[in-house]
Amino acid sequence: MFREMRRHAQLLPEEETALIMKNASSGVLAVSGDDGYPYAVPLSYVYDGECIYFHCAVTGHKIDAIRQNPKVSFCVIAKDDILPEKFTTQFASVIAFGKAEILTDKDEKIAALRMLAEKYSPGVDGAEREISGSLDRTGVVKIVVEHMTGKEAIELTRQRKNNQ
Repeated sequence: MFREMRRHAQLLPEEETALIMKNASSGVLAVSGDDGYPYAVPLSYVYDGECIYFHCAVTGHKIDAIRQNPKVSFCVIAKDDILPEKFTTQFASVIAFGKAEILTDKDEKIAALRMLAEKYSPGVDGAEREISGSLDRTGVVKIVVEHMTGKEAIELTRQRKNNQ
C-alpha cells in the first residue's frame, strides 16, 4: 500500500526512527486542502510510540481538511547540516502516514494534552489548570500511524557502517 523507499540503504532502523519522532520539537502536517491543493503546516506534537497527537483550534483549515479526508502525512527533520563544499546536506528525517482523528472523548483529549505539556513544559506548574481552563476551546487530533520510515544522508549511512 505504501511505496518502498527508493534509496533503501539509507533507511534508518525502526528504533532510531521512533527516537527521532519522540525527540524532535516540531513537524509538518500535510493534508488534502481546499480545491485539491495540498496544505502543509508546521506544528508541535507528541509521539507515544504508536500515535501522533497535536492540539489546535476547534475550527480552521486543518480541521476542515481532516474532516474531508483523514489520510495525512507528517514529516520531522531531526538533522539538516549543510555541507556547501560538497553541494549536499547531512540529514536525518522521518515521514509518517496515517489517519487523523479529531478527538471528542474528554479523557483522551486530557491525556494527549498532558503528554504535550510533559514534552514541552516538563516540571512546570500549572499544566492541569491550563488544560482544564482551555479544554472546551482546544481541538486535539490523533494520527494513528500506519506507515513510518526514517532516512539519513548517504554519508551518515557510510559513517554508521564504518563504525560497526
